[in-house]
Amino acid sequence: MPTPTSPSDSRRSRPVARIFSRSSYPEHLRVAAILRKETVGGALLLIATVAALIWANSPASESYFALRDTTVGVDFLHLMLPLGHWAADGLLAIFFFVAGLELKREFVAGDLRNPSRAAVPVAAAFGGVALPAVLYTVVNLAAGPEALRGWAIPTATDIAFALAVLAVISTHLPAALRTFLLTLAVVDDLIAIAIIAVFYPGELHLSMLAFALIPLAAFTFLVQKRIRSWYLLLPLALAVWILIHASGIHATVAGVLLGFAVPVLRSRKNGGPEAGPGLAEHLEHHIRPLSAGVAVPLFAFFSAGVAIGGASGLKSALTDSVAVGIVVALVAGKALGVFGATWLVTKTSKAELDDGLAWIDVAGLALLAGMGFTVSLLISELSFGVDSAHNDHAKVAILAGSLISALLAAIVLRARNRHYRHVAELETTDRDGDGIPDVFGKV
Repeated sequence: MPTPTSPSDSRRSRPVARIFSRSSYPEHLRVAAILRKETVGGALLLIATVAALIWANSPASESYFALRDTTVGVDFLHLMLPLGHWAADGLLAIFFFVAGLELKREFVAGDLRNPSRAAVPVAAAFGGVALPAVLYTVVNLAAGPEALRGWAIPTATDIAFALAVLAVISTHLPAALRTFLLTLAVVDDLIAIAIIAVFYPGELHLSMLAFALIPLAAFTFLVQKRIRSWYLLLPLALAVWILIHASGIHATVAGVLLGFAVPVLRSRKNGGPEAGPGLAEHLEHHIRPLSAGVAVPLFAFFSAGVAIGGASGLKSALTDSVAVGIVVALVAGKALGVFGATWLVTKTSKAELDDGLAWIDVAGLALLAGMGFTVSLLISELSFGVDSAHNDHAKVAILAGSLISALLAAIVLRARNRHYRHVAELETTDRDGDGIPDVFGKV
């Protein structure tokens, strides 16, 4: 006769939800390809940043600022802009287009379409946005309303820089943690661009915004029909960008809207959703190298150059409450926000870390999330203006906070490197010779 089970026994026998569990093999391959491109982009970003800083602090510094402020374009719909503005408004639209494609793909066809998987990185992203904003505000409460305009500067994570640091560390972090970092960065970048659209608009022209809906609708119609002809899509995308830029909303919002319009899955008449990559993946494959290798480094080159002015200038920058707030928010706020939100999700959902992982791994990634750069520089310019002393101090603080976060993350993650090197060796084992590592099981 079977032994009856008590309710407590039944609860103990239920499977425990795991966070940071292993992704599917196709998702693992896709994320690995993205990481390789972003790591190269991070190296180019670092080179562009160092070049800008050296030039801006050299005897030829005037030529750097003259180049940045050189105005080009046409005197129509506010398209006569300095090169620095073209980089911020135009090139970063490409970056956010790719971010829009990536986020939509993750939630429509990626592993994060599962709400239980999506909850952790999304919650971590919101925690990593909210707490830095709060800490910056607390530090600058007595500094006045102008300083408080920079509350959103430390809210974003620069995925290219973060992944470049991972490459330098040579850590063998599990793919699930890398996917977590990638998704967290994309989500909080999009939160940041929403903040830009809502809290940092220029003079709004609703008629231009209404006109932008026409080419956006045409673009959406064509991509939903799976039409890939660049000579049709590119003019419509440019029209959307021009009209949104003229409307007073920051033009990078156009990139996100266009990215969200692109379908992820293949149409059934072309073989069904499982018959190969959809249009979003096709466009991402072609445009991500342009974004990571050209658009973002050029933006960094025109935005990161700041005349520090030697030791006295550096001291002046880092004693400004704006700079202090940014450093505290990036180093402490990001780490505590990301780690705390992740921990809170596990406790409220009764989930546990996947086998083999430890909370110290999450702490290392949370520290790495403090590398705010691309979007932070953009928000700094929108908050204070290009020629403001606060903007120059904010740039120094963004660089300092990102560097401190990277060094702290390197200390933590290097300590775990030896353990995960052994895990990585197991992941490459393919005893049955089917071309898929045994750890993934059968696809």
